[in-house]
Formats: sequence, structure tokens, C-alpha cells
Amino acid sequence: MAPKGSKAPKARPKPPDPPKEYPTIADELLAAYQESRPYQTLAASKGIQNLTANEKACYAHAVFLETGAWRSWPAATQNEFWKTIQSEKIPIPLPKPQDLGRDTRGIEVGKYTPAEFKLYLRREREIEGLLGKTMGYLRAIMAAKEHSPRVLELTEHIISMNAAHYTVWLYRSQTLLALNSSIPAELEWVNNVALDNQKNYQIWHHRQILVEHLVQDVGSDEGKLRELGKSEVAFMKEMFDEDAKNYHVWSYRQWLVRKLDLWQKGEIEDCERLLREDVRNNSAWAHRFFVVFSNPRYCTEGSKATEFDGGIPDEILDREIEFSKAACFEAPQNQSPWNYLRGVLKKGGRKLVSLECFAGEFVKIPEKEGEGEEDVKSSHALDFLADAWAEKGEREKADRALRLLGDKYDRIRKNYWDWRRALLKSDGGGLGGIEGQFVVGAKLFGH
Repeated sequence: MAPKGSKAPKARPKPPDPPKEYPTIADELLAAYQESRPYQTLAASKGIQNLTANEKACYAHAVFLETGAWRSWPAATQNEFWKTIQSEKIPIPLPKPQDLGRDTRGIEVGKYTPAEFKLYLRREREIEGLLGKTMGYLRAIMAAKEHSPRVLELTEHIISMNAAHYTVWLYRSQTLLALNSSIPAELEWVNNVALDNQKNYQIWHHRQILVEHLVQDVGSDEGKLRELGKSEVAFMKEMFDEDAKNYHVWSYRQWLVRKLDLWQKGEIEDCERLLREDVRNNSAWAHRFFVVFSNPRYCTEGSKATEFDGGIPDEILDREIEFSKAACFEAPQNQSPWNYLRGVLKKGGRKLVSLECFAGEFVKIPEKEGEGEEDVKSSHALDFLADAWAEKGEREKADRALRLLGDKYDRIRKNYWDWRRALLKSDGGGLGGIEGQFVVGAKLFGH
């Protein structure tokens, strides 16, 4: 009997492909989002008209699934819909990934590797549990109205986990003052916390309390007040080096100017430095306007940003006009210096017409329509001229400028420019939307 041939070895199943590695968690989440929408991706790449009949049907079902339109259907139709989803294996679309924000060090969480992100989530869960325990301790201490060194240690610990807890900051300040603790030492600690938490406003309220207390201690000692002002301005420069448009820092700075009487030239020079670095820094423009036109040495007390103030010297008005004109030349399409220019003229009781020739440097319009193409380098200059011409009673020219803005140079706000045209006609050739512009300017400059 012939021996049987040996059996062929069984084929080994192919091992699954290793999971794809992504450089960042943001890339991984985006890939998962795109993989959950295969038919939407297919339609975008091939075009809906080029899909097969089955692909079109699956695409339609995927869209219904993503938009949630199926929820309004009758129960029987919903059942059929889900049978199709399962039979065609249409994946449920994931929501579009959102910005994961920044961690306590200011690093973008989306730039973590997937492994780092897992550790981050684990650490956040641990901190959340720890925060709950420590807050329990603090509530007990607050109930007992305890103010002791261990309260400062506990609040520092809580702030290291959650720097945005207003109640913790408030109780810490109360404890500091009750213990007569060193305010300069606290400010040094607060500096580090602020640099690590750029968008936290509670820190700046705490800082106000500290500085208020220091000012009371210093009294009328001009030298010490000057030193305090210098140190605070120096720290704010550090903050602006990180983010020159940090709203909380600018709000604090405005408060500090009033509190320490910092109306001197240095404030204007700091604004100029920041505007040289970025002429579009609207916050620096706002602070300059505040410093120049709220100075109690020459401004009328209680005068609003949109009101004429006869106390402002002509040389200051001329200086601010020249400064804003230079900024307009540097960046003609930057709205900030144009708004600033309007504000300066309003405070000085000067007419827009006084700068018609300047604004005309950016706008060339043929005398008659159809005689040539207009040359507009700045839509804001055209807006300025529209109001200047309305001020002169040249309604047709003003209307033409507003029409050009709505039809060609600022079409996204066409409804606004049409409203301005209607206002121009209804008020008998008055200043059109100029008062509305100053309301905007008042908001812009923080008044």
C-alpha cells in the first residue's frame, strides 16, 4: 500500500495591520473623523454626479445620519433606515474635532502625541479627584473662618490645579490681609501664576486688591509709588511679550493708570512701541486714546469719548492727528487709525473736512461716473470722505462713495452701507452715519 502524501501545512491567517501612528492627537482625531465619513469624502472627490446608484444611495443615507434628519421620520421609516445603515455598513459620522485648548503651561493639547494625550487625560482625572478633596478641606476652613498659613498653602495648591476658581482667590486675599503677609512676596508668586495662565482674569482682580493695599501702606511717598508703578509696568511688558492683545492685562493697566496717576509720557511711549511692532494692535490704540483723552491735567472731568472737550491743547490734538495719519499711510486698510483719527477730531471739535485732502490721498474718483476707473486704496478712507462730503452738504458725492462701498469695496456689509445711504437722504444731507461711527469708536476705545 503506497504511503499517503503529507498534508500541506495550513495557511496562517494574515496578521492584522498594526494601528497607524499619528504625530499628534489632533491628527489622529481628524483621521478618525474623516474615516467615519467615507461617502461624504467620496462625493467630494468624485462629484455626486459621478457616483454609482448604490454610492449615491449610501451617500444620501450618510447625510441623513450626519444631520439627524431621520429623527423626524415616522417610526416605521426609521426602522427601514437603520436596516439599510446596518446592511450597507455605513459608519456613524463622528462630530468634527474641536480645538482641545491649552494645558496649564500654555501648550496646545492638540500638539500632544496620542500617548502623551492619554497620560494628560489620566492626569486630569487624577487632578479632578484631588481637587474635589482639597475643595472639601477649603469649604471646612471657610466655614470655620480660619485665616492661617496653612490656608495660604491650601489655596496655592488649589490654584495650581485650577487657577480660575474665583472663590479660592478671594479667600486667599482675605487671609493674606488678615495675616498681614508680605504683599511684594505675593506679587512675585502671582507673576509666575499669571505667566502660566494668560487668559485668567481672576488673577488680575487679586492683583488689584494687592496693589490697593500697597498704595494704602505707601501713602503719599512719591518715590515708592513711582517704584511700584515701574515694577507693575515692567511685569505687564512681560505679559505683552507673550500676548500683546491680552484684554485682562489692558483692563488692569487702565485701572493702574488711574490708581497710580501714570499719565506721564511713558504710557504713550509704551503704546507707540507696541504699535511699531504691530500697527493693528487695537488694544494699544484703545489705551493710547484713554491715556491722551482722559488725562485729568487738561481733560474736562466726565467728558465722554464722543464729546468735544475744549480743554485739550491744540498741540496734543495736532500730535495725535499726525500720529494716526502716519499709521494710516503704513496700513491703509487698518480701521484702527481711521477710527482714532475720527475720535481725535471729535474731541478737538474739528471738522472731518479739515482732513479731506489727506483722505483723498487714498481715494481717486472721477468727477463723473463712466469717465474712468476709480482708485481706492482704503475703504476706510472712502468712508471718511463720505462723511466729510456729507458734512459739506455734498450729498451726491457722499451717496456715490457709500454706494461704491456697498457694491464694490465692502460688499459683505452692503446692508449697512445701504442703511447709511438711506440715512443720508432722510436727514436732509446731515452727517449720515458719522454718529454711529463714533458709537463704534467709543466701544473700541473702552469708553
